[in-house]
Amino acid sequence: MNMAPLITLPALGLVNALGHDAASISQTLFRGDTAGMVREDGWLPTRAARVGRARLPDLPTLPAALAHCDSRNNRLLLAALRQIEDAVRATIARVGAHRVGVVLGTSTSGILEGEAAVAHHAQHGTLPPGFQYGRQELGDCARFLADALALSGPAYTVSTACTSSAKAMISAQQLIRAGMCDAVIAGGVDTLCRLTINGFSALEATTDALCNPMSANRRGINIGEGAALFLVSREPGAIALLGAGESSDAHHISSPEPNGKGAEVAIRQALATAGAAPEDVSYLNLHGTATPKNDEMESRAVARLFPKGVPCSSTKPLTGHTLGAAGATELAFCWLALSHHNVDRRLPPHVWDGCADPALPELNLVRADDTIDRNNHRIMLSSSFAFGGSNCCLAIGDAP
Repeated sequence: MNMAPLITLPALGLVNALGHDAASISQTLFRGDTAGMVREDGWLPTRAARVGRARLPDLPTLPAALAHCDSRNNRLLLAALRQIEDAVRATIARVGAHRVGVVLGTSTSGILEGEAAVAHHAQHGTLPPGFQYGRQELGDCARFLADALALSGPAYTVSTACTSSAKAMISAQQLIRAGMCDAVIAGGVDTLCRLTINGFSALEATTDALCNPMSANRRGINIGEGAALFLVSREPGAIALLGAGESSDAHHISSPEPNGKGAEVAIRQALATAGAAPEDVSYLNLHGTATPKNDEMESRAVARLFPKGVPCSSTKPLTGHTLGAAGATELAFCWLALSHHNVDRRLPPHVWDGCADPALPELNLVRADDTIDRNNHRIMLSSSFAFGGSNCCLAIGDAP
């Protein structure tokens, strides 16, 4: 009998191209709003880029004591934290600062500020006054969040490209089950920057049109930015992190294993640890990057795992690919679908041109106004796949 403590997700802070908090994002998510996906000049040398810019009125200002951590990445993180800060501080008061951890995923950290510093150096021969190299270290976001809350529990960053924040959620679960923490603030954050956008463009993986997952006309990804923060706890809650799966197929540095074998292993593990069968799943959030190779392997894996079909969608046309923040962001969309605030039981729609690729297995892609099947268990999956064959799947659902 599995005596592992139930891991719950009682609070969520969220900011991305869909909106500035969980409430506003819940409104735009279920209607498939792509208004945050904008074309901007300045990211690429010769053309505009389609990006998912975080939709919020103003970025919060860091406290003076933490000015050395000031970056757009940490400001996005602070915007997400403020949405759950009351719940976080109540937990700290209850269990102690040494019993609360921080695990975050990122791929950019403060690279945007590093780019500005390099440009200043090229023009003036010196770095800008007050430049702090530490802002662009991958560990900076976890260090900043722990310092902002005066926490002394474990605090670290996971950086495994597009699975980073999904793995951060698994790390949070493991810290609690190992008895090292009573609660963890976990999730991810990533920021638009030239290094990332030009890097993916050099791989011929981006498009300046809206990305078009699972379509015969798909041409690549749009890069986005955002932050997603969960309070992860052993205390009772309505929504639980029921299971997780990880695998590494190590097929190629940037291309996935073409048949989705590693992806299938991760999803099977998530189902097994959740004690669920494929027919129990009411929704699957696809990684769905709209690149030819990802969509090919993912659709094959999903078709094998769910021969009777499962409602599924890629939400990247709504936010862009938020990279290190994608796993937690897309798990958050499942959380919103399960939330009692979703009174209409709606699912995130699959926004695309409707032109199915005949070379791919047919999937049950969510249409506008599709709802959770009342005959299914309220268990949802979110898959994330990354360079180097890093695969991750999270299972979330109503707490038993």
